Formats: sequence, C-alpha cells, structure tokens
Amino acid sequence: MNSNNETLENYLNECTGQKRLNPKTIRAYRTDLQQFSSDMETTAFSQISPSKLENYIKKLHDKYKPRTVKRKIASIKAFFRYMEYHELIRSNPWSKVQCKFREPSTLPRTISLGCIQEFLKTIYSQIEIGKTAYRRRNAIRDAAICELLFATGLRIFELCSLKPEELSLSEYTVFIRGKGAKERILQIGNEQVHDILKKYKEEFSEEISKCGYFFVNQKGHPFSDQSVRRMLNHYAELASIKQHITPHMWRHTFATALLEADVDIRYIQSMLGHSSIHTTEIYTHVSMAKQKDILRNKHPRNSFLM
Repeated sequence: MNSNNETLENYLNECTGQKRLNPKTIRAYRTDLQQFSSDMETTAFSQISPSKLENYIKKLHDKYKPRTVKRKIASIKAFFRYMEYHELIRSNPWSKVQCKFREPSTLPRTISLGCIQEFLKTIYSQIEIGKTAYRRRNAIRDAAICELLFATGLRIFELCSLKPEELSLSEYTVFIRGKGAKERILQIGNEQVHDILKKYKEEFSEEISKCGYFFVNQKGHPFSDQSVRRMLNHYAELASIKQHITPHMWRHTFATALLEADVDIRYIQSMLGHSSIHTTEIYTHVSMAKQKDILRNKHPRNSFLM
C-alpha cells in the first residue's frame, strides 16, 4: 500500500470509528477520495499544490452537475483538514484556492396530503385483504415504515439503521442518530402510528431479535434503503399514483406540512436534525398554498368595500 492509500484508509477508519459516520457517507467519501487520488497519479498528498486543486475542480465541473461537484470538493476539503490536524502536510493548499460557485437552487419535492392519505389507505387495505399471509405480514411492516417516515421526518438511513432499543413504544419516543453522529429524540404523536408500530414489533419480534435492527424483512435481514424504494414504488402502483415517490419526499412533506400549520421553523429545524437554520429555510419557498390562503383570506384589502 503506497503512502497516499495508507493515509486515505487511516482517514476513513477515523470517520468510521471515531466520528461514527454512517456507512453511506463513508462510501461516498471513499468514492470521492479514491477518484481524487487516482487523478493525482503519483503526486503525494503532501505535495499537492493549489494549482493542481484548481485544475481538478475544473475537471469536476466538466463532468458533473454543480451539486455533485460541491459534495466532492467538501469530501476532499475534509480530508485535507484531517491531514493538516495530524501534521501530515505542512500547510493546507485549500487556503489558497477560490472555488465558490453558484449551485442552482432546487425546491424540495413534496407529496400532497391527499396522496399520502390514499397511499396509507392502500397499505392498510393490504393488511386486511392481502392474498397471502406473507403479503399481509409485509403490509404491516410497510405501513409501520411509511407511518414513521411521515410522523417523524426521518432520513432514510436513520430509519434503516434504527435499533429496537432506540424506539420506546411505552414512552412514544424515537431516539435518532443523525448526520455527524448528532442525536435527537422525537415524539410519536399519533395513536394509529403508535399502534401499527406496536403491531409490527409483535409480528416481527423473532426477526428483529435475530437481526438487531428494527426494520427487517421476513428472512431476518435489515431492511435497506433500496428495499424501501421498491416498497414505495409497489404501493404507488397499487394506489394508481402517477407521481414518483422517494423516501426523502416524505421528509420534505413532513417539514412543509408543519410549516404550513404555522409551526415555528426553529422547532422544525430541531426535529429534522439540521445543524443550520439556513438548511431548513428552503421549506419556506415550498409553502405556496399557505401563502395563497393568507393573501386571499387574511389580507386587509379583501375587506374594502368599493
């Protein structure tokens, strides 16, 4: 193993062991840093100059969309901060690199509340009328997953990595380990959500105990993010919903619905586990229905008699 690869592996091990970053983040870091290391060829990390970094940024812009470039640059910058902290480089070349660029803003895609209601009704109907016990049992789990996504705004990796002991049905709480090992506790505020989670836990108790994760398949393996995506596609088709629904859209819908119900944005920030209020503020641009209602029904001009 050459010195570059050894340094890279030591950094990723620290991200896993000490920073407790989730496996998906580690995979993204590994991809970004191996790509960077390959492009640097035989140049040692300690010898990389600002001009080399600037040339690499140009290559990224030629190949990827701004959002992807931004992520890859962030991965590399974090790695160089690690090397600087451990005195593996004399100075950080990023301090002399200007790489600010405008990233096109994309509004979060949400699901209408009517669509969510129809989606959930379809899952619950499968619990009652599923053709086999296997399908009915799966529907119980699928209802629990969707209800928890909508009730708490969990990220998909937070849902899939949830451990049995982190969900207290007696206390109606969910303990969540979020990005950067940040922790938060959310309340389950709806009885039907609580009941389906309890029913799922009882139905899958053997598989959960065997697996060590809360959401599992009938073979006792952890339920993956891809499994959730396939499940959402399945019920969208059953419910004749044309919109493509992703796991993250449930989180967006959770945040937007609370904002439109006049919940303070700082409470929403806390529930979503955002470090910065600026990340949460994107939802203020989504609440057009609420804005329309305010301007149509509460603006004083509407009371003028002309």
